[in-house]
Amino acid sequence: MNKFRPTRLQLIITAIFIILALGLTFTLTRQKTIVVSVENVNIRQGPGLKYKSIKTVDHKTRLNVLAEKNDWYKVRISDHKFGWIASWLVNRRDNLKKATRLSEATIVIDPGHGGWDSGAEYKTSKKEKYMEKTYTLKMAQAVATQLRLQGAHVIMTRNADKYVSLKARPALAEKVSADAFISFHFDSSPNRNEATGLTTYYYHKGASKKLAKTLNTNFNDLAVTNRGISFGDFLVIRDNTRPAVLCEMGYINDTHDFKSIKKLSYRLKVASKITSGLKEYFNE
Repeated sequence: MNKFRPTRLQLIITAIFIILALGLTFTLTRQKTIVVSVENVNIRQGPGLKYKSIKTVDHKTRLNVLAEKNDWYKVRISDHKFGWIASWLVNRRDNLKKATRLSEATIVIDPGHGGWDSGAEYKTSKKEKYMEKTYTLKMAQAVATQLRLQGAHVIMTRNADKYVSLKARPALAEKVSADAFISFHFDSSPNRNEATGLTTYYYHKGASKKLAKTLNTNFNDLAVTNRGISFGDFLVIRDNTRPAVLCEMGYINDTHDFKSIKKLSYRLKVASKITSGLKEYFNE
């Protein structure tokens, strides 16, 4: 009785199938698994807040990650169905309970000046306690902390007293596809004590002007007079296709304004106002 003997071609095909099966098994076992940490998290059609939500998942939902882009994970929803979820809303260990549009947002915070670039000064001095760069960083850090407590993905153009070029700041916002870019500065007049107040600047109409209006409306009851919004030809907002504003949060060489600028209470109140403004902006 003759036994069946596979041909060389059949052996090659069988070997290929075995290799593919082993490869698939290896891939599946190496897939990154994530656990959703909060309630009401959107899985979107693409990696960003602007994409439509296709599914909402809740706390403790497990998902397999297939790819990453702009700090978003591409995940498998079911067979032949995929979507994107904000990476910072998974595997968290904090008190955030429920996702919001703000918590899905990527926000670039830009503390003006830094390093050898001191910015304006309260008075001519080599002391950092009088320099604009010192207070832009403190203001930005207070805002970043408040936004992170709300779950937002915050990226700083600088976290310390270092120089960052003007071009690098909007470039970072472009790179991460920021949903908002906020640059902090303090104004200065030619002579001390001849100007006071805060101003919110935009360059591009549309989303940037809308962001400026929404944020500035929340500044009315601060200790520094609100001068409203204005067009501003500043590189960090001009060379920026993302929604971008520049906030001059008082005149550093005005005695009255500087008293507020130095206070932690002022920075915390500004942080609260920025957070409220961004909630309004993203919910509209």
